[in-house]
Amino acid sequence: MFRFLKERLDYVKRIRKLIHLSIFELFKLSLRLRKQMKLPKETKRYCPYCRKHTVQTLSIAKQKSRSSAHPLSRGSNSRTKKRGVRSGYGNRGRYSKPPIKSWKMKTKVTKRMGILYKCKTCGKMKGIKSAIRSSRIEIGEKVSK
Repeated sequence: MFRFLKERLDYVKRIRKLIHLSIFELFKLSLRLRKQMKLPKETKRYCPYCRKHTVQTLSIAKQKSRSSAHPLSRGSNSRTKKRGVRSGYGNRGRYSKPPIKSWKMKTKVTKRMGILYKCKTCGKMKGIKSAIRSSRIEIGEKVSK
């Protein structure tokens, strides 16, 4: 009985906090509470190209990997090998330390997914600024993991 009351009190406190939050903060919090998201197939939102509110369809951006066109981008392994940063004696800064995975980071269960909006009138796409981290995103009937 006591445990039930404690859980209920926590729930009430959480709801009280939600009242004072903005819509965007509520959206972010809902993502943290449940690891899956349901979105409509199309929404009406502002298109910066048409400069008015239009009907837009939602889709998920493909996961990008390091391009073969830019193998020597900053911080890449091939670039550091070419520069010869890891060879020699003495302290080499971050290259002297062991990789983070072995001592600090835990593996993430979810992936980051970027959402793209395609305008139906002009056909141009616009992505959201920060990708959403969730286990699965459901757009209409289509599920992506």
